[in-house]
Amino acid sequence: MPLRSATFDLDGTLVDSIPDLAAACHAMLAELGQPPRTDGDVHRFVGKGMAVLVERCLTWDAAPEASLLEAGIASFRRHYADINGRASTVYPGVVEGLEAFRALGLPLGVVTNKPAAFTSPLLERMGLAGYFEVVIAGDTLAFKKPRPEPLLHACALLATEPGLNLHVGDSLNDIESARAAGCPVICVPYGYNEGRPVDSADCDALVSDLVAAARWAAGA
Repeated sequence: MPLRSATFDLDGTLVDSIPDLAAACHAMLAELGQPPRTDGDVHRFVGKGMAVLVERCLTWDAAPEASLLEAGIASFRRHYADINGRASTVYPGVVEGLEAFRALGLPLGVVTNKPAAFTSPLLERMGLAGYFEVVIAGDTLAFKKPRPEPLLHACALLATEPGLNLHVGDSLNDIESARAAGCPVICVPYGYNEGRPVDSADCDALVSDLVAAARWAAGA
């Protein structure tokens, strides 16, 4: 049967948000008097949500104490809320790809591990919010990707079956979540993958950008 909907990861798939995430991490670490991290470190740490990003930034020889982690999350939230979207950019081909998906008549959704407080503002500032009927953030449910629940919830809201929903992402988190939910999944190679690049063997297709993703969807 033809596809009935499509969902997309946000950070690393639609938007390059590392500049803002890294700036917030640098400010958080400086405020707490912790050793600095590089932008490359932050790039590897992104993927499993805000709390894990902060914990990874604060982890050296041992995991941070709970009080330090709590302070880090609060500091990061404050700094990131101030700069979210300031230096982020939409990846090439995203707008054209979303237009192509919309031309296929598919309702579209975002499924991200980013907290809701930062997700909608980023989509608005990037000019992408109008493309999506459904937005599932990292704290919408009790579980994040790679669990299947966020994708299953998106499919329910989009009134589609998981097997007829194409998920487009950039990491094993997306692949594992989609596989567990029963969704077909394709990936772009340019995003954030926690240092584990996606391979075409892991997903249904590896595509260069969202324009190519829309072509794949049209032929699915």
